[in-house]
Amino acid sequence: METLTIIWIIVLSYLLLNLGVGIYSHFRVKGSDDYLLAGRRIGVFMTAGTLAATEIGGGSTVGVAAKAYGDWGLSAGWYVVSAGIGVILVAFIAPLLRRAMATTVPEIIGRRFGKASHLITSILSMLATITLAGVQITATATIVSVLSGMSTELSILICGGILVVYTMFGGMWSVTLTDIIHFVVLIGGFTIAVPFVIQNAGGWDYIVANVPAEQWGFTKVGWPTIIGLIIMYFMTFSTGQESVQRYFAAKDERTAVLGSVLCGLFMAFFAFVPAILGLIALAMFPNIEANNAVATVALHLMHPILAGLVMASVVSATMSSGAGDLLGAATVFTKDIIQAQWDPNISDEKLTRYSRYCVAVWGIIAIGISLMSKAIIPMLVFAFTMRSAGPFAAFLLGLLWKGATKGAGIWSIILGSIAGFVWEIMGQPFGIMSIIFGSSISLIVFIIVVYIERSQGKPPAPPAIPEL
Repeated sequence: METLTIIWIIVLSYLLLNLGVGIYSHFRVKGSDDYLLAGRRIGVFMTAGTLAATEIGGGSTVGVAAKAYGDWGLSAGWYVVSAGIGVILVAFIAPLLRRAMATTVPEIIGRRFGKASHLITSILSMLATITLAGVQITATATIVSVLSGMSTELSILICGGILVVYTMFGGMWSVTLTDIIHFVVLIGGFTIAVPFVIQNAGGWDYIVANVPAEQWGFTKVGWPTIIGLIIMYFMTFSTGQESVQRYFAAKDERTAVLGSVLCGLFMAFFAFVPAILGLIALAMFPNIEANNAVATVALHLMHPILAGLVMASVVSATMSSGAGDLLGAATVFTKDIIQAQWDPNISDEKLTRYSRYCVAVWGIIAIGISLMSKAIIPMLVFAFTMRSAGPFAAFLLGLLWKGATKGAGIWSIILGSIAGFVWEIMGQPFGIMSIIFGSSISLIVFIIVVYIERSQGKPPAPPAIPEL
């Protein structure tokens, strides 16, 4: 049997498994709490696995290998290590997230700072998560395109369609169950593959000799970028709907904390594996498209069965992240716009039905985004900036600062978002990332407005969590 045939059988079987889990999960959904939060019943290892599977996506696999193939070299692995550290830092506020008994990030901001802050944050969150879903579809389609020879555009349509269907059917139950499968296949497939690839490439010494020496720099990307990535990930994971939704779904506060720490450790363990594969691709295939590094290595340097598992693991990473993004966008729209802004008395049955419709609609838009822009890591960073630069201070300080005032929320969200967007358009002067610049402005504005309003005698905003 030909190599491509074996690989295709494995990858298609994996995609069909995802659809099967989605259909199975459909029958477990009894209401919107089940559909959006898996009934708030997931345990420590499921929390860690679903967080890791959500955060290790196209950027952490295909994107890291592409960066290692290109400018960053081995140091591209810091992209994932930084994410792992960011997840561990979120563990410090995880008890507050779980205690809030909320469904979305904008809901918490709305409780504290009012309807205007709620609406603006909802729109930013929704646009960002739809964009992120488009990035994951691009990463999945890249693999399918290389394996099949079909155009990237057709691959995007096929992969996007499968993603939409299984997410729409089962909601958080299907996303969580497939996330665990994805996580096991991803970590196992990539880790097992590396020694076989090194051997088939002619050995480690041959690879080192055929990769420019500077590409092996462990911190080539630079400490400012590494520190910036850690800050960026803490900000975006603590305010990102697709990640915070996992903390809301944990069965208790302890589960949320332990799941977050375990997830960070899993990510650190995995971090440099895709980077090494990218460098092997550079040594053996120096004239390919960077985004095709993983697929090319799998196709030419692995046994067909192992190549199929690795390709399935990449598909697993991108599909799980994309599913979390789509469900997050649907959750924000139904809970924070339909229910919070238009129809507070909407029935649970309608809410669940509208959530499924939203997954379909946002999925179609994500496919369109994927067709228009095939960049991976740049699009990820832009989406992170969109959703976190403005709301970060309002969300974090809204949870922690009892004296925060209502005006501080809305002004920090607006001015921080504008600052982040303008900084991105300006090309990130001085090497300062847009999300960090925008969040810094958001933080400064928040503090200034609080002190101005308190000096005017205005009372603190009502707490988002009654226990605070």
